[in-house]
Amino acid sequence: MTASAAQSAVRPLILGSTSRYRRDLLTRLNLPFEVAAPQVDETPQPGEAPRALAERLALAKARDVAARFPNALVIGSDQVADLHGQPLGKPGTHERATEQLRQMRGQTVVFHTALAVVCLATGFEQADMAPVNVRFRDLNDDEIERYLRAEQPYDCAGSAKSEGLGIALLDAIDSDDPTALIGLPLIRTARLLRNAGLTLP
Repeated sequence: MTASAAQSAVRPLILGSTSRYRRDLLTRLNLPFEVAAPQVDETPQPGEAPRALAERLALAKARDVAARFPNALVIGSDQVADLHGQPLGKPGTHERATEQLRQMRGQTVVFHTALAVVCLATGFEQADMAPVNVRFRDLNDDEIERYLRAEQPYDCAGSAKSEGLGIALLDAIDSDDPTALIGLPLIRTARLLRNAGLTLP
């Protein structure tokens, strides 16, 4: 390991997200880390495409937390569901989740999961994107209602948890980074952390 890599290896690692899904995923890499909430306005800009929105917010979150912890390596991530160019965020309520799933039934939705790693002390900043194509079954209203009552995925972009009962709503998932749909693409996360100087298996 080079001297610069050794210095990076002992830097604090911070997940710039309060998502329990991302926190649970990051523990798989067996690295000690802290969690800090980014203070970022997630409102889409006029005419902003879903992919561009996810990229902008992932970087904004990482930069915001890095500004408070300049010696740390900070991970930022964001996910935006893309239905024919229209962004679908976290529904927040049962009614909005119902409407989202009605819009998505029988459709292929692209879940853009963006990732950024930033360290102000070293000047490191890299970002990546893991798109996931998800084909939903042609769900009827009863199926949608039963699912939402059972899992209440109101904090998930696209109103479905593929790692839980939501998998039963789907016909297919196409991705080269299997945890991306849950919220943090670990293959790309490991790659960016190695680029930043961390040692992983």
